[in-house]
Amino acid sequence: MYELSGTVKQIFEEKTFGSGFNLREFVVTTEADKYPQDICLQCIKEKVEMVNQLKEGEKVKVSFDLRGREYQGRYFVNLNAWKVETAIAGSDSSSNGDEPPPFDPSDEILDEEPPF
Repeated sequence: MYELSGTVKQIFEEKTFGSGFNLREFVVTTEADKYPQDICLQCIKEKVEMVNQLKEGEKVKVSFDLRGREYQGRYFVNLNAWKVETAIAGSDSSSNGDEPPPFDPSDEILDEEPPF
């Protein structure tokens, strides 16, 4: 489990795939470092609803998991958010999800099945 805090910079449109799988990505700008970083995270399946409640410019704290995979000799990493807390009047209130969802290999998006 990892966490980061920052400001919502951009929210992308929800993507739905033929299998019924859906995801929505959003970008959070961290301000803890000397140089701010724009970090793209994603919510999948029922967690997409958390992103629907966010607004650009809003301060958030995001809990997420790393998901990595190899596909055709290239490596990919996704940051899957499972909890988003927004700052309201100096206090935190959480949006959906108190614990990470169990890992489901079907969550991975591949254009074709791996050869094994």
